[in-house]
Amino acid sequence: MLHPSESPGFLLWHATLRWQRSIAQALTPLDLTHVQFVLLACTWWLNQQGRRPSQIVLASFAGTDVKMTSQVLRSLERKGLVERDVDHADSRALRLRVTRRGARLAPRAIAVVQRVDAEFFEEVPTANALRLLRRLAHVPESDQASRLEQPAGVTGENGR
Repeated sequence: MLHPSESPGFLLWHATLRWQRSIAQALTPLDLTHVQFVLLACTWWLNQQGRRPSQIVLASFAGTDVKMTSQVLRSLERKGLVERDVDHADSRALRLRVTRRGARLAPRAIAVVQRVDAEFFEEVPTANALRLLRRLAHVPESDQASRLEQPAGVTGENGR
């Protein structure tokens, strides 16, 4: 049996907790939780690419649970950061876009999180960290990331 300090899973657990605490602390002055940040930043990024994702597409892109995504988006909507509009082609789907306020906050929040990431990973060469984390998360290189934008079985912008 491995000593906990020799267990990759145990060490990953502790590293993840340390990283999450740092992110949460850094986002507090912006009045965002970590999940709110992820969904705001992903919506903003997709909007910057000319897309108005549905909640389901956003959840797939962000790697979040669909029901939790809907709840967090309601919170972001109450804060005036995101708007959810009924899709004219599919009344069951809600299309997302960041508001002006959300568009001002998202890049600021991204910069804050990137600073935390830089500090957290400062002892590891960036290329090594990215290679390991992509393998662990099963995320492709950025030039192949378009696969993440369109989940399997979803066709076009009208897909739910």
